[in-house]
Amino acid sequence: MQIGIITLVFQIAGALLQPAIGLYTDRHPLPYSAVFGMAFTLAGLISLAYASSYVLILVSVTLVGIGSSIFHPEATRAARYASGGRQGLAQGIFQVGGQIGGALGPLCAAIFIVSNGRHSLVFFSSMILLAMLLLGWSARQYWSIQSQFEAAARSSNAKGGRKEHSRGTVTIGLIVLTLLMGSKLTYLESFRSFYTFYLIDRFDISVSTSQLMLFVFFISSAAGVLLGGIVGDRMGRYRIIWISILGPLPLTMLLPYADLFWTGVLTIGINLVMASAFASIMIYAMDLVPKRIGLIGGMFYGLNFAIGGIAAAFLGSLTDKIGIEGVYQICSFIPIAGFLAIFLPRLAPTLPSKRNPKP
Repeated sequence: MQIGIITLVFQIAGALLQPAIGLYTDRHPLPYSAVFGMAFTLAGLISLAYASSYVLILVSVTLVGIGSSIFHPEATRAARYASGGRQGLAQGIFQVGGQIGGALGPLCAAIFIVSNGRHSLVFFSSMILLAMLLLGWSARQYWSIQSQFEAAARSSNAKGGRKEHSRGTVTIGLIVLTLLMGSKLTYLESFRSFYTFYLIDRFDISVSTSQLMLFVFFISSAAGVLLGGIVGDRMGRYRIIWISILGPLPLTMLLPYADLFWTGVLTIGINLVMASAFASIMIYAMDLVPKRIGLIGGMFYGLNFAIGGIAAAFLGSLTDKIGIEGVYQICSFIPIAGFLAIFLPRLAPTLPSKRNPKP
């Protein structure tokens, strides 16, 4: 329960502030806010290394969560402006960093923290300081690029080149995207939080083997994020959303009945396809509300945190009642939610495009 509370506190801190921060930076751009967010992460990491009580641990993870909530909205905007027209690729690269970090985190913890103790967390502060230097440098470039895009947007508006979508179109689009995100994140959370338990319970494998397969899951998710961004630039967001949410359904239906080898193969296939949705969902939402990029970034990254935490708690409770194999059998039907994509409005892409200034 205490470990669950630590996760919940971190998820809440990382989720609740993001939309508000994104809305504020839409009106008052703060290119250096990502550096400021990293400062919170640094403070949280150092305090976690030396926390002497459970309450201080909760304070520490709250600081890390706040750092994440400050970082994501403005960083999402920066990735969009730096895309040079290839928005899917830019968002894919941005998001794959988090995916790779998620994959390497447990390995770093096993190598450094287990053998050297919790104080060794301070070692990672050097990486945060390096990140702050890089973000400070990129913020100066981003400020110049942002001015060019805003000038191009004003020129487009003056010529009648961009029409805002109606309130109904925006509302329907965001509701459907939220439901699709929820279905995707719920299924992926069954892997992030319970995949090792499923493998051990069903196939009686060792903990180390289950961790290795979890690492394969993270890597396939990272590859899927990047692949989805690249293919989305060519095929369009609407098609990728359809394929990435509904496409894995035959594989998820087979997974609960596969042997260990095919479980590994299906795991890679499911997560390659399903993880490809996030970049396209984000860009589609930005095209719906092009003047609220920070708000959209904050809202959907906030949803990523919040839905993940809620899904983990729900699936954990369900596992206690029906068993882990029963949970995977139920979760296999979740991709059916991909049919909701039929209600998404068809949109023409908005700025930035290939005619816009490039960095």
